[in-house]
Amino acid sequence: MTVTIWHNPRCSTSRNALALLKASGYEPEIVEYLKNPPTAETLSSLLETMQLSARDIMRSKEAVYSELQLDNAELTEAQLIEAMVANPILINRPIVITDKGAVLCRPLEQIYSVLDDNAVAEFEKENGDILRRPN
Repeated sequence: MTVTIWHNPRCSTSRNALALLKASGYEPEIVEYLKNPPTAETLSSLLETMQLSARDIMRSKEAVYSELQLDNAELTEAQLIEAMVANPILINRPIVITDKGAVLCRPLEQIYSVLDDNAVAEFEKENGDILRRPN
């Protein structure tokens, strides 16, 4: 199975997702989206696959969110996507994409929805907590 992760190495949830993928035997393509932001077309296509809106994956607590007044309900989806492309810190992560679909892994348990049944059933996160595959 082809696996891609939109990854921020400074994010513990993203690091845990990557470690879980590797522990499950996957060798994911790692997209450090802060260094290599997606195009508007790529982000729009991903949102369509995820069946989410730009607001659904937007980090509203970032300073740039307020600076750009992205809470304005009159902004279009295209305008929000352009803001995210120009300021990729606004994109929530990690996002895992497989042949089964794409998912924002918040909470991390969401990752199992796009993995095969052979993914590890239990995984120890960085903080020592145990993540268990939902039934």
